[in-house]
Amino acid sequence: MNRKWQQAVVVANGDYPTHLVPLRYINEASYLISCDGAADQLISKGIIPDFIVGDGDSISLTNKEKYSSIIKIYTEQETNDLTKAITFLMNRGYNDITIVGATGKREDHTLGNISLLMEYIQNIKVKMITDYGIFYPCIDHFQEIITLGSQVSIINFGATHLKTNSLVYPIRDFTNWWQGTLNESSKELVEIDGHGKFLVFVAFK
Repeated sequence: MNRKWQQAVVVANGDYPTHLVPLRYINEASYLISCDGAADQLISKGIIPDFIVGDGDSISLTNKEKYSSIIKIYTEQETNDLTKAITFLMNRGYNDITIVGATGKREDHTLGNISLLMEYIQNIKVKMITDYGIFYPCIDHFQEIITLGSQVSIINFGATHLKTNSLVYPIRDFTNWWQGTLNESSKELVEIDGHGKFLVFVAFK
């Protein structure tokens, strides 16, 4: 039986997107969630999300009062606002989620948000779009149609037996993140196989 995909977009607390691709996802989202740290900027652009999710400490008092009916506050501090938003969506049946605005500002937050993709992928289909490209978390297999000659980086999270015939340079079982960066697609259909988790970044061309 084919799985039914329920799509949603999350705007996270990093730098607000400027590239046309993540902006299009925001503008065309059928269901839009804002982390509370992104809500003020989103609202200032005339975009009202379906819900605002977080611990409630990063949204202005004015907007907190005005949009109280769509704010979901979770006070626990074991997870960040992005994970709160993802959990909120999963509990409502959304299983195909695009994250934007999750990078920039503090580098430790950026690294944390990117690494969280490897947890989310265990339960849902997810990708993260930045102003520079798209992160795809993977378990065992990656397959996407991309622009020929795009830069492709593989960040290994413990996968073994990595292999592909879709990139210019050969790959192996990298242990350091930098070792899999700055490859290039030799085909439009890029496939990468391995045993375990790895993260693929495809830069916009």
